[in-house]
Amino acid sequence: MTPPVRLGHWDSLTFAQCPPKDILMKARVTVTLKSGVLDPQGKAIEGALRSLGIAGVDSVRQGKLFEIDLTETDKAKAEATLKLACDKLLANTVIENYRVEFP
Repeated sequence: MTPPVRLGHWDSLTFAQCPPKDILMKARVTVTLKSGVLDPQGKAIEGALRSLGIAGVDSVRQGKLFEIDLTETDKAKAEATLKLACDKLLANTVIENYRVEFP
């Protein structure tokens, strides 16, 4: 089996393709609503499942999953960077929790 072809990324300012970066670490960030916070999207999904005849689903809570490629080699630095990203952008920490994992 041939290895997958690694493509470059696009430079957002010039729209030119850049050479591929070395991905050294992969991370997964899961963002979920805190318990007690109403989840109207989860309720809508729950209702849609019921209307489709899918039985056995008691409740649904909706969340977000981010799969992130990092060029960092130090796990502690990578985790600190991701926590900063979550606190500033990926999660609304007033109503959401987040979990950083390195699969």
